[in-house]
Amino acid sequence: MNYISDILYWISTGLLVPVIVLLILLFLRSLLLIGNFFGQYLSIRRTDALIRQELDNLDADNIKKLSERLPSSAGSPLVKCLNRMLECGESRAHLERLIADYEISADKDLAVSKTLSKMGPMLGLMGTLIPMGPALVGLSTGDIGSMAYNMQVAFATTVVGLFAAAIGFITQQVKQRWYLQDLTNLEFVKEMLIQNRVKNEENVA
Repeated sequence: MNYISDILYWISTGLLVPVIVLLILLFLRSLLLIGNFFGQYLSIRRTDALIRQELDNLDADNIKKLSERLPSSAGSPLVKCLNRMLECGESRAHLERLIADYEISADKDLAVSKTLSKMGPMLGLMGTLIPMGPALVGLSTGDIGSMAYNMQVAFATTVVGLFAAAIGFITQQVKQRWYLQDLTNLEFVKEMLIQNRVKNEENVA
């Protein structure tokens, strides 16, 4: 039994350095995520009001002229998708495929936030529990310096893990609302294009 306990102790102790390295990487990735999130926010703030105004005035008669009135924001995924939908025509299959592609790209963008929100607490908990063993050993032997150092590592890993998780959780919640609004707008444009096709077919008939 002692051998098994020793093996588990060596394994857990050996995982401390990889856990700390991963936590540092998560912390750096969360900082990059904040910058990207702020850039997305500024882009959406510039284009959202204009797109909403155009969609409020949209109907089956003027749907074809929508591309001329869209904001010329090359970096907006929503504007790109709307332009592609207007170019492909009224084919329901192509429109649904473009919307599905947008959903996939949105899920890919959310992957970083999801990873941070889930992996942050996991690695933070591992970084907290692993040094607790040596800290208790130091306490039992009267080595206060070793105990204080291990407790410092335990608390630091917890804070870093929770920070990364908080950034991931907040950005995930906000981005999900953004993409849900975008998908609602894309579905609306799709229905307008289909109505335009039906109206044209009725006029021809």
